[in-house]
Amino acid sequence: MTYPIANRIKTVQTPVIPTVGEWVAEHPGTISLGQGVVHYGPPSEIEDGLSDFKSDPLHHRYKLVQGIPELLQAIEGKLRRDNGMAIESKDRVMVTAGSNMAFMNAIMAIADPNDEIILPKPYYFNHEMAVTMLGVVPRTVEPEANMLPTLDSIEKAITKKTRAVVTISPNNPSGMVFPATLLQSINQLCRERKIYHISDEAYEYFLFDNEKHFSPGNISGSEDYTFSLFSLSKAYGFASWRIGYMVMPEALMPSIKKIQDTNLICAPAISQFAAVKALHRGKSYCTQHLSSMGAIREQLLDGLSRLGPFVRIIPSKGAFYILIELDLHEASIDVVELLIREFKIAVIPGSAFGLDKGCYLRIAFGALKNADDALERLIKGLKSIRDHGIKRIA
Repeated sequence: MTYPIANRIKTVQTPVIPTVGEWVAEHPGTISLGQGVVHYGPPSEIEDGLSDFKSDPLHHRYKLVQGIPELLQAIEGKLRRDNGMAIESKDRVMVTAGSNMAFMNAIMAIADPNDEIILPKPYYFNHEMAVTMLGVVPRTVEPEANMLPTLDSIEKAITKKTRAVVTISPNNPSGMVFPATLLQSINQLCRERKIYHISDEAYEYFLFDNEKHFSPGNISGSEDYTFSLFSLSKAYGFASWRIGYMVMPEALMPSIKKIQDTNLICAPAISQFAAVKALHRGKSYCTQHLSSMGAIREQLLDGLSRLGPFVRIIPSKGAFYILIELDLHEASIDVVELLIREFKIAVIPGSAFGLDKGCYLRIAFGALKNADDALERLIKGLKSIRDHGIKRIA
């Protein structure tokens, strides 16, 4: 006898990170360029936050759904300094257990089953999974060769069922930084069509070659229809602490409080106290690592460029990812499995991000302190695939 499984879950793609992680575990010694994490941990200042948390037994009880006052105040200061966003209402910021939860909160608040959310490719796979899981329809938009959408393609994708357009800048998986003019145009389009703009900015500090980050939430008059999603996981080495936050239209706060109170109640209080101290330390904690991270990025780019036309590198200046397209007609997931099995190097298939027209791979370099061994294995594997094809390597 079999028991029922919800259809909405059956249609959700299998999460790629755990799948690749299982393959890595089956091949001890594999170097992972898969998961998007940094090589450093949180700043030492968080110890003071932990002390503050432990100082009062009441801190072990539930906290306000929206977040502890100290953290909300620190977030408002950060938004003003780094993003040019003046938060004039206390009902526009919500602390979440990571920005994935913020995204889920937003979709649940604005869309009903069979409504549509526009996800320009390449999308972040957890965004597509969340939308599908909620019975909402992900309406994708194909990218140009530089992995950016056009305003025209987004406008053509809008229907009567569209509830929001999602942008990710700097982008995961491509590393592309959306030009401010493109983000402004998309935001203006959302205003005109009476839909929301959801801006994922988890990689806001990871910029190279003097690139600049732009937050659509600082556009005058955009506060009624713009979501801005942020995370401490990347910039502050906080991945397992599960802490992020969202800026939202004030009118949606009652709805999002219902959602968060039901699913979480409040973000982990101990993580909130630690986050206060991290935000007081500021973005310099992240940017001090960019020089060494940039050197590893350049080393990888140089090595990949030597593979000739077999590898097309998507030019990017943000996040800690390199997206490449192989001159190959094989499925990207099969290439990933082979690289792990035969060469003990792990990357992520582009198909997880909706890139099914071509063989794309995402290379994450944030966790590397030294790229020599990883690069040697990756180049050796890609050369073998180039010279012999995937089926002949076994």
